[in-house]
Amino acid sequence: MSAWSGRVLAGLGVVGLMAAVGGCAKPATLHGCPAPVPTKAFAYKPVERRAPSEVRAPDTRAAAPLAAVPGFLDPAVPPHDAGWEAAGPERPWRWIVIHHSATDRGSAAAFDADHRNRRHWDELGYHFVIGNGGGSGDGHIEVGSRWPKQKHGAHCRVGDDQRYNEFGIGICLVGDFERRRPSEAQMRALVRLVDYLSTRYGVAESRILGHGMVDDTKCPGRYFSFADLFGRLRAARAGREAVATAE
Repeated sequence: MSAWSGRVLAGLGVVGLMAAVGGCAKPATLHGCPAPVPTKAFAYKPVERRAPSEVRAPDTRAAAPLAAVPGFLDPAVPPHDAGWEAAGPERPWRWIVIHHSATDRGSAAAFDADHRNRRHWDELGYHFVIGNGGGSGDGHIEVGSRWPKQKHGAHCRVGDDQRYNEFGIGICLVGDFERRRPSEAQMRALVRLVDYLSTRYGVAESRILGHGMVDDTKCPGRYFSFADLFGRLRAARAGREAVATAE
């Protein structure tokens, strides 16, 4: 048995305890939660910064057809200091699983407190959280404490099936999409993040899932549109291909 296989098997028992409840927070769970007191605190990034030198100007020869979709000519790489790149050995990720928080407000720190104090997990179950302006910036991508460690998620256990936790990247958008749509800033941020992650880890479009596609839940809500997400992803990639061809 390889060292990697041994680590995976050892981790299954831990995830089984952590993910006994679904990954999406319910509307009432974030009120009155005391701040967690972890052994080693994780510093959640308040904003996602993009250095001026990292901004790529659109090529005017290819921009016209995509003018209505700002930002789609950016390359599928993280902005400067975003914290999306793993510091050490990378996990062989196979899925990207999208959630909504089912709350009006929230942030990585708030959900971390809920997951520790109410669910008694060791840390935030998601790998990334995208804010909506209530508790964190609208469209700001927060990196969860699991991601730098390339640690399994605790967001999508399906019965006894742990594969979506073991090899699925969990992204939570703040908001209740059973009642309203994600903000435009959230969708644009999600496209950039999913574009990067799916490109880096070779995750096919068919493996970019909503929580409710594999489990008995409405998450990420009826007003979250995968058609919109995939349309934006395809436009982003077509835009880059057009720029590369023109160059």
